Amino acid sequence: MAAITAKMVAELRELTGLGMMECKKALVEADGDIKKAEEVLRIKSGNKASKMAGRTAAEGTVVAFITDDKKVGALIEVNCETDFVGKDENFAAFAKACAKAVVVGNPADVAALGAVKTDSGETVEEARNAIIAKLGENMTLRRFVRYETAGQLAAYLHGAKIGVLVDVSGGDEQLGRDLAMHIAASKPKALDASGVDAELVETERRVAIERAKEAGKSGDMLEKIAEGTVNKFLKEVTLLNQVFIKAEDGKQTIEQLVKSKAASINAFTMFTVGEGIEKKVVDYAAEVAAAAQL
Repeated sequence: MAAITAKMVAELRELTGLGMMECKKALVEADGDIKKAEEVLRIKSGNKASKMAGRTAAEGTVVAFITDDKKVGALIEVNCETDFVGKDENFAAFAKACAKAVVVGNPADVAALGAVKTDSGETVEEARNAIIAKLGENMTLRRFVRYETAGQLAAYLHGAKIGVLVDVSGGDEQLGRDLAMHIAASKPKALDASGVDAELVETERRVAIERAKEAGKSGDMLEKIAEGTVNKFLKEVTLLNQVFIKAEDGKQTIEQLVKSKAASINAFTMFTVGEGIEKKVVDYAAEVAAAAQL
């Protein structure tokens, strides 16, 4: 039996939003495996048991850059240590220069982006070092995506924390903006069911079966319930099946919207600042106490 520590309980509580005792019991049941414990809590407590997707664990900004002809564009996440620096105009300018460098230089990856020259004549890495020296915080270029299209690109930035880049064939500029805004609000995981991670689908199926068992269901009913749950999940997380956030009738799906505009969606990417990055929690009281003992 794995030892269940207070740190493990705190981590699971942060992920799920549930009580400490519930989290401790789940960890005991899962023999210390946090991922399995989260699944146990989902089975027992319902879908409120996962807040991971909406959690922001690092600071910085997401920036988009699209050429005037809407044919080439990039979306990039640049991180810093504090929200204060994340709002600094010099940091924002650096991030924008990085986004343009992705479009112009077409680097293979983040490492290659460092060697691309910006409009100022210095490389991205040189610019990064300069802004670090000026603002006094470490900064990283976490990830980017670059699209080239025969259609047209559109972007939507929700403040500095969420950014979307979408590639659309047909339609008009308004359609592209509407789609990008919808993606930012509804957070689809893929364009259609074929793009959804098989592990996510299997997890939904397994959770549905375990819930049904706890409710007293058995036999063929378990598979029917699981199939219905998976289908519902896929409708909720695939862009084409989602109901358009601006639909006047509250029923029009994205697939119906793009068909009505004689258009199609080729691809999309959404970045949320800090998604999946663990932020270090500083215990300032402990630091002060430790310093006082020196």
